[in-house]
Amino acid sequence: MSFDIVAAGPGHVAALEAIYGHWVRHGLASFEEVPPDAEEIDRRRQAVQAAGLPYLVALAGEDVIGFAYAGPYRARPGYRYSVEDSVYVAPEALSCGAGRALLAAIIAEAERLGYRQMVAVIGDSANAASIGLHEALGFHRVGTFTSIGFKLGRWVDSVLMQRALGRGDSELPGR
Repeated sequence: MSFDIVAAGPGHVAALEAIYGHWVRHGLASFEEVPPDAEEIDRRRQAVQAAGLPYLVALAGEDVIGFAYAGPYRARPGYRYSVEDSVYVAPEALSCGAGRALLAAIIAEAERLGYRQMVAVIGDSANAASIGLHEALGFHRVGTFTSIGFKLGRWVDSVLMQRALGRGDSELPGR
C-alpha cells in the first residue's frame, strides 16, 4: 500500500474520529472509555498545531489510514524540551508501514524543532506491535506502571519508553 504523510487538517477530522474511536472502544492504547466527538478531536488537533507541534496523517489516496502527533510531555517549564508521541493506525491498514512512517516523521519534525527527548506511554504491556515499533525507531523501555488503569474489564499496564532526539542530553539546549 502506498501512502503520503501530510499535516492533518480540518478535512481529516471525521477520519481521525473514526480511527481513534475504534481504538477507544476496542483497544487499550488509550485509557479513554468514551470516544470523543469530532469537535473535541478537532480541538485537540488545533491545540497541538497551535503549539507548533506536528500532527500528521497518512493518506492512501484520499483515505486517512493513520495519524500521529507529538504533544507536550508535561506542562511545567522544566519539561519544555520533551514531547510525547501518539500513533494510531486504522484497523484495516495495520502492518502496511503507516505507523512506522508516521512515527519516523514525528521524530524528524520534533528534532527539527529542537526537542531533546520523546516519550511513549504505551497502553498494555502486551501491545507487542506498538512496543516493537518504538524499539525499531530507537526507543528503549524505561519502566512499566503495573495495573495503572482499568479498561475493558481488566487491569492494564502502561509501558514507558523514551528516545533521545537530536543531541539529547549530550549538551545544554540553546533556547
